[in-house]
Formats: sequence, C-alpha cells, structure tokens
Amino acid sequence: MSKPSVAGFFQQVKQEANKVTWATRKETMVSTATVLMMVFIAGLFFLMVDSAIFNVINLVLGLRN
Repeated sequence: MSKPSVAGFFQQVKQEANKVTWATRKETMVSTATVLMMVFIAGLFFLMVDSAIFNVINLVLGLRN
C-alpha cells in the first residue's frame, strides 16, 4: 500500500470543499427564529418546574410564612 502524497491530500480536500453548500439567508433566519423560540419555551418550562419544586419543598419543610 503506497502512502498518499501531500499534493493528493490537498486535491482531495479541495474536491470535498467544493461539495459544501451554504444555507441561504432565509434558511438561516428561519433556523435562528426556531432556535430562539425553542429556547424561550424551554426557559418557561424550566421556570415553571423550578417554581413548582420550590413551592413543594417549602410546603413540606414548613417554611411558608
């Protein structure tokens, strides 16, 4: 088995780089909006869960005023 040459390696890298496709501006904006919406929803979910656990612990330990 022969060792690949450095020139051959860079030729393969160039061929693979030519196959790369970039997202359009619209696709990027839609993906960004989707991620931000999911982060907001997840934040609300964890806020509600944290509040519920906090209230249950306070109730069990009798820390309510």
